[in-house]
Amino acid sequence: MYFYDLKSRESKEIAAGIHGRTFWGSNLMMAVVDLDANAVLPSHTHPHEQGGIVISGEVELTIDRETRKLSPGDIYIIPGGVEHSARTGSQPAQLLDIFAPAREDRKY
Repeated sequence: MYFYDLKSRESKEIAAGIHGRTFWGSNLMMAVVDLDANAVLPSHTHPHEQGGIVISGEVELTIDRETRKLSPGDIYIIPGGVEHSARTGSQPAQLLDIFAPAREDRKY
């Protein structure tokens, strides 16, 4: 399959107030992630390299104990195995995350 419809893709809960819709190929995965206002993604690691861009809203992202407030158009790269977390403020946010290799735990 080459083309997908974001609107018809079911979302899955990643954490309380955080939902993602994933799409994958052989070597990478894309995830459109919707974060409610005041959502918290706890600190975690995974072996996958992760890059992304803020589509809307603002998110406070901590990577390896460095914290930045990101706005639409801001890009981040997280090496595999590096601890990271995220939180939103009083407004929701949407991100596009890309993982390499594709995460088996997020396929559905």
